[in-house]
Amino acid sequence: MVHAIFSWLVDVVGTMGYTGIVFLMFIESTFIPLPSELVIPPAGYLIAQKQMHWGGVLISGTAGSLLGALFNYAIAVYFGRPFILKYGKYFGISKSHFEKGEQFFQSHGSISTFVGRLILGIRHYISFPAGLARMDMKKFCFYTSAGAGIWVLILAYIGYLVGNNKEMVFAYSKQWSIYIISGCIVLVLAYIFWHKNRRSVEAERTSGENIVD
Repeated sequence: MVHAIFSWLVDVVGTMGYTGIVFLMFIESTFIPLPSELVIPPAGYLIAQKQMHWGGVLISGTAGSLLGALFNYAIAVYFGRPFILKYGKYFGISKSHFEKGEQFFQSHGSISTFVGRLILGIRHYISFPAGLARMDMKKFCFYTSAGAGIWVLILAYIGYLVGNNKEMVFAYSKQWSIYIISGCIVLVLAYIFWHKNRRSVEAERTSGENIVD
């Protein structure tokens, strides 16, 4: 079944070209369960066959991911936020809890969005808290595109290496997912250290200014 789907996606991407990649990655980036491991590696295979180009695959894959993420973001803004504010209390989510969550994402939304786009099981849903917190649109688009672009490039490279072999594609994808998670852990720890250090510096500066006054 998976082999048939994989072969079909190779045909779809080959026939529809970059437009097909945008469309399929748009679907993948929403809450519809279509793994990106079934979309981008066929494009990488077609790169190896000289039927596609690296730049086109990277741009179209990233663009589709961003469009899907914006779709989820809009759902959260126009439907999720009013629903939670009105009915959240019945699910143990008070207005104060919701506002604290908003403040957290407004302060740390950039790193959360970037890292979230790289982790399996989170990348499809990270746009919802961003929308609920009304994260700055420019930052949201930038960090979503950055995270999605890295993942698209990795999957395209896997497809370029292993060709039309679904077993190898999933094996390499799992291996790279471990590398990515490890890198994200290091990145998050570095961010925490930087954030705490910055707050300490700002606190010392404020204290010094108060003494001078």
